[in-house]
Amino acid sequence: MARFELLDPEMSTAGSAFSASSGDILFEMGLRCATGRNGKIDLVSAHMYFNLADRNGVEDAAFHRQEIASQMSKGEVSRALRAARDWLTIH
Repeated sequence: MARFELLDPEMSTAGSAFSASSGDILFEMGLRCATGRNGKIDLVSAHMYFNLADRNGVEDAAFHRQEIASQMSKGEVSRALRAARDWLTIH
């Protein structure tokens, strides 16, 4: 399976193999962060990816984002929302 570095600004260029509007990839990244498939569980990143996937029309993303948010502090949710805004600014 291919690995995408979503925080890399080069991934958002027109000739890139990755499209920033690819909600399915963002959703998969959220699942990976939420379950710790690539190491440690990261709920802040999972929330961010589910938020971005929801913006891109992935049907189940909002549900997963809400489930993750119920396990997070207000500060963690704020960090996740800020990270999503930063990601959108770059991409």
